[in-house]
Amino acid sequence: MSVTAHATGDEHAHDHGHHHHKETFITKYIFSQDHKMISKQYLITGLIMGFIGIAMSLLFRMQLAWPGESFPIFETLLGKWAPDGVMDADVYLALVTIHGTIMVFFVLTAGLSGTFSNLLIPLQIGARDMASGFLNMVSYWLFFLSSIIMVISLFVEAGPAAAGWTIYPPLSALPMAQPGSGMGMTLWLVSMAIFIASSLLGSLNYIVTVINLRTKGMSMTRLPLTIWAFFVTAIIGVISFPVLLSAALLLIMDRSFGTSFFLSDIFIQGEVLHYQGGSPVLFEHLFWFLGHPEVYIVLLPALGITSEVMSTNARKPIFGYRAMVASILAIAFLSTIVWGHHMFVSGMNPFLGSVFTFTTLLIAIPSAVKAFNYITTLWKGNLQLNPAMLFSIGLVSTFITGGLTGIILGDSTLDINVHDTYFVVAHFHLVMGISALYGLFAGVYHWFPKMFKRMMNKNLGYVHFWVTAVCAYGVFFPMHFVGMAGVPRRYYENTAFPMFDELADVNVLVTVFALIAGAAQLVFVYNFIHSIFYGKRTVQNPWKSNTLEWTAPIEHFHGNWEGEIPEVHRWAYDYSKTRENGEYIIAGQDFVPQNVPLQEDEEELNH
Repeated sequence: MSVTAHATGDEHAHDHGHHHHKETFITKYIFSQDHKMISKQYLITGLIMGFIGIAMSLLFRMQLAWPGESFPIFETLLGKWAPDGVMDADVYLALVTIHGTIMVFFVLTAGLSGTFSNLLIPLQIGARDMASGFLNMVSYWLFFLSSIIMVISLFVEAGPAAAGWTIYPPLSALPMAQPGSGMGMTLWLVSMAIFIASSLLGSLNYIVTVINLRTKGMSMTRLPLTIWAFFVTAIIGVISFPVLLSAALLLIMDRSFGTSFFLSDIFIQGEVLHYQGGSPVLFEHLFWFLGHPEVYIVLLPALGITSEVMSTNARKPIFGYRAMVASILAIAFLSTIVWGHHMFVSGMNPFLGSVFTFTTLLIAIPSAVKAFNYITTLWKGNLQLNPAMLFSIGLVSTFITGGLTGIILGDSTLDINVHDTYFVVAHFHLVMGISALYGLFAGVYHWFPKMFKRMMNKNLGYVHFWVTAVCAYGVFFPMHFVGMAGVPRRYYENTAFPMFDELADVNVLVTVFALIAGAAQLVFVYNFIHSIFYGKRTVQNPWKSNTLEWTAPIEHFHGNWEGEIPEVHRWAYDYSKTRENGEYIIAGQDFVPQNVPLQEDEEELNH
């Protein structure tokens, strides 16, 4: 190793030899402090939670399509909650609640941000590891613990939490309100409190790493857009997650210690309870102050991944780099001042509603900048349509279609007509759920070789993409029309409303698409697990990409690079560039990695 590497304080390079001798199975695979291993732990935990979440959605979709029918699988999976295979109404709401919680927090927040922030931040900025490996490990294990508690809550005798994933009081604040308000609700709150602690530790680590540990030459304007997205996501998390923590703690006090922060004038069976002075609307404000930035905590990492995958596979520089960075910052700021658009029908002051309408419509501008820039990046590019690229293009599609309905829901006058119908479900599943999942899949297909040193099967990737893409629209597009017809969400069945009878077939269609989409995810799981062990060995830089992670050795070790860390001389998007100031850069290559010096002649580089 050269003297300069020692001089630049990279003590991990020295640790590398030390780690080889001392690492045991437990320190390498379980309580690992290496960001690459922690990213794999996040990914695999997130995928397992994702399958639990998707399985729940398929169960309640079957109930909606064929209300009151007997299904043996219900009895097998739900036990006493599905006597003779007919789903109980109480467990229906519990399934909706836990499905929403798992998908929003445990899959899309932790699975996406936890996986790719951990994997890419040190590798793409040229750092040996995160600022604090120990805190990084603690943040994963807190996430794991909260996942376990959330799963345990499914097996509580009175049933899991059943107040919707937004857990509005009084259902969530009164243990006697319904079966799902008891022990299951307490476990939900404990799980979320631990989850928030995990998120905060992770976010602080990401912020400090990006600010302090960038390699020589890696200025903020040379950062890949992935890192900008992860960095800003972490900042939003630090600002907004503590607010949900405060709401959860106050709710625990209302439930267990007789306070009334969120309760007032409650009657149960004609009897007046002693709670006075609280307000359930206060809880809504606290919840949505996290809940709306949460949408972008989920979306921004997916958009960052898409920027990187799209530029690499279009073989073109990303269009409007500075505009993309500015739009990420604008989205981050605006996302913290739009939460009231979830509360237009809560009795909120109409003037306040008009303010939130204005800020909500304003956030469409930076979102549109991103969408137009993606389309312009694709325009006349030399497109490599591999699975990662297809999922990225799919994300742009669902981001636009889902975003357009957001304009309707962001306007208080229009929102009142479709609030709490399936129109809302269709909107946020497309713009947040499906778009973020596409970002997750794009990231897995693209960085799988970096994580596992092998390639995923391309043809299975194509099957996975096309079936998922067709079925995602098959599920959520018809829901817009069901919602405009007035069908309310979260109802166990709509047979009590004769005017909805003619929509029963639409529910069957949606459910069939959902079941096929669920089956398509099994193709992905097979491809993922099989490729880890039997996939084709990867080369150093399989996608001919410019970012620094592809300069690190294929073999993993703690510290990422042998010897010196590469120095950065240019931005991350020098694609389809053959000349620089009249000089050829690298013969026969259409990309220039970030660590290639400027204005070197061809001969020197080829040696």
